[in-house]
Amino acid sequence: MRILVTGTAGFIGFHVAQRLLRDGHEVTGIDGMTAYYDVTLKQKRHAMLREFEKFTCNEFMLEDAQAMENAFTACQPELVIHLAAQAGVRYSIENPGTYISANLVGTYNVLEQVKQHKTPHLMMASTSSVYGANKEMPFSESQRCDHPLSLYAATKKATEELAHSYSYIWKLPITAFRFFTVYGPWGRPDMALFKFTANTLAGKPIDVYNNGDMERDFTYIDDLVEAICLLSKKPPLKAGESDPGASPVAPYRVVNIGNSQPVSLMAFIEAIEKALGKPCVRNYMPMQPGDVPRTWADCSALQALTGFRPATPVQTGVDAFVAWYRDYYKVPACP
Repeated sequence: MRILVTGTAGFIGFHVAQRLLRDGHEVTGIDGMTAYYDVTLKQKRHAMLREFEKFTCNEFMLEDAQAMENAFTACQPELVIHLAAQAGVRYSIENPGTYISANLVGTYNVLEQVKQHKTPHLMMASTSSVYGANKEMPFSESQRCDHPLSLYAATKKATEELAHSYSYIWKLPITAFRFFTVYGPWGRPDMALFKFTANTLAGKPIDVYNNGDMERDFTYIDDLVEAICLLSKKPPLKAGESDPGASPVAPYRVVNIGNSQPVSLMAFIEAIEKALGKPCVRNYMPMQPGDVPRTWADCSALQALTGFRPATPVQTGVDAFVAWYRDYYKVPACP
């Protein structure tokens, strides 16, 4: 297939594009190469993708409507996987404009091109953060998401609503998947696993928010990629399908992708300590604005649609990340 992927220099987009290329697809990649974190990491991801003959690289901001039109026209995609976004809950408090621009305007530009080119299936990333203040666990796609706790979550929920309206008016098959704390090799430096590993190896303390009283549904990157690939073969072709995230009026659905096993932050830190072979020095902090104490994915819809449910144990995933980190940054193992 001809597949257009946004965010190919990012953590998730890189892994998705690499899998698609290995499966023999033609991939057109788009990334803005923003300086939100180390651009060198993004450049190396793109360099690895360029080794594939069927990869076409585009580096421009999602807000550039003309560049987006040019990329769609050149690719004529049969599938679009929209993963690019300004991420991060805490960063959104200090830099709200970047979220409005990248997440809302950028997604609008993608939707416009999907409409113009009549793309058979648009897949787009959302987040577990849209569940916001919800207290009923596990989070299910059938729950209302009316109380986001961060600007990041609000913009991602807004992109879901934009996509639904486009799906309804122009009959565009759209799948929105909600990620739950994705981690693994080539991960983002702003994420806890990366920061905890880097600080501990450097002999620095780690900041543990809410005094460690938090749980996350950690999802290993390979499981996420597998779920996306399987869902790509299940476009919502009509309104009113039976899964809980399906729209009653449009060919549109939302799907959770998580490990369905919440892990306490303290247990996660212990997994990192075991992988590193040294203890983490903890600096206990209060809860940060915009954070939620717990996430837990109900992935029964994903399993019903694809027959697949993420299940990589946290220790296995953390071990893989630490091995990658040591190799990438040339950090020898502890004696």
